[in-house]
Amino acid sequence: MTAPGAAEGAPEAALRGFGGGVTMTGSERIFWRNNVDIVTYPDPCLLKEAADLEDMDDETRRLASEMLESMYRGRGIGLAAPQVGISSKLIVVNLAASSEEGEEIVLANPVVIEQDSETEEQEEGCLSLPGITGTVPRWRAVAVEGIDLEGRERRIEAEGLFARVLQHEIDHLEGVLFYTKVSPVDRAAIKPKLKELKEKVR
Repeated sequence: MTAPGAAEGAPEAALRGFGGGVTMTGSERIFWRNNVDIVTYPDPCLLKEAADLEDMDDETRRLASEMLESMYRGRGIGLAAPQVGISSKLIVVNLAASSEEGEEIVLANPVVIEQDSETEEQEEGCLSLPGITGTVPRWRAVAVEGIDLEGRERRIEAEGLFARVLQHEIDHLEGVLFYTKVSPVDRAAIKPKLKELKEKVR
C-alpha cells in the first residue's frame, strides 16, 4: 500500500508511530538488500491466492528484508510477497515509509481473526497499481495473527491506518486487489487505467 499523500510529499508525521506488533529495531534489523522488483497489474501472481509459508528460515528473512527495501524505494507503507512475484503469504509494514524511522513489521501467514463492527472509508493506492487510487471501506480495527521472524506466533491489534494497511496487504495474499472493493463510480473511473496497465505488458 502506498503512503497517504505519497504523490505530493512525505507521509505525515502523525503516521510514523504506533505500538505493538512484530518489529525489527536496532540490531534486530536484517541487512540483505538486493532490491527485488515490484510487479504490477496484471501480473498473474497478483491475481491468485498465495501459498502458506512452512518455515521462517534464512531465505524467508532475506526475502522480508528485500521487500522492505523495495517498499521504501516505492515510498510505500506495506508490501506483500505476491507484489514482488513471490506467491507466499508474507507481508511487511512500516507506516513511516522509511528505514530510518518507525517500526518494521514482518508477518508470515497473517490472518484477521477479529474485526470491529464499524467500517471506515478512505482513499487507498497500491505499489502494484501505479497511478490508481480509490475509496475503500475497511474495518476500523482488527486483530491479526501470524508468525514473526523467529517463527513465533504473534497477535497484533490495530486500528485506523495501521488496521487498513494490514487488511490491504492480507488481501494481496488472497489475490484480491483494492479496486475490487471500491464503489461502482470509482471502478468506472479506474477501468481505463487498468486497461492502460494491461497494454504496457503486451
